[in-house]
Amino acid sequence: MKSNFAMLTGALLSAVLLAGCVSPGMGGGDYNRRQVRGEMNVRLGVVEAVRDVAIDARGAESGTGTLVGAALGGIGGSTVGGGNRANAAGAIAGAVVGGLIGNAVEKSNNDRRGVEVTVRLEGGKLIAVTQEKDEEFRVGDKVRILSGQGVTRVTRG
Repeated sequence: MKSNFAMLTGALLSAVLLAGCVSPGMGGGDYNRRQVRGEMNVRLGVVEAVRDVAIDARGAESGTGTLVGAALGGIGGSTVGGGNRANAAGAIAGAVVGGLIGNAVEKSNNDRRGVEVTVRLEGGKLIAVTQEKDEEFRVGDKVRILSGQGVTRVTRG
């Protein structure tokens, strides 16, 4: 019983630490270390359209939520039942349900509200950039398009 309690306490602590882990920002004002002090190309334009989008975190998931949830569920499920078979069945069911819940929690912590901004550049060309919603854009706004180091972002001009 003591070992189950210690394992449950450790798993709960891991879950609390996991809840604080969110993916880095993907907005117009967010830079990673590699992008700092790097040259960016600047183009000017006017916003033609703005559309809210959801940025799905599935590509950035670490899988930690699933693992922690499965561990918690397995430990919790193993304490259900009176015999070895009941304990094993409870552990398996708990691990499956816990893994599903942990995956959903990780996904909801990492998903972001985004915006797709369509811009008419000074030369007349239309481009669209999708990024995390950290600024409000309206049709007619003058904006700057910054491109470089594999990233393009829209900022108010």
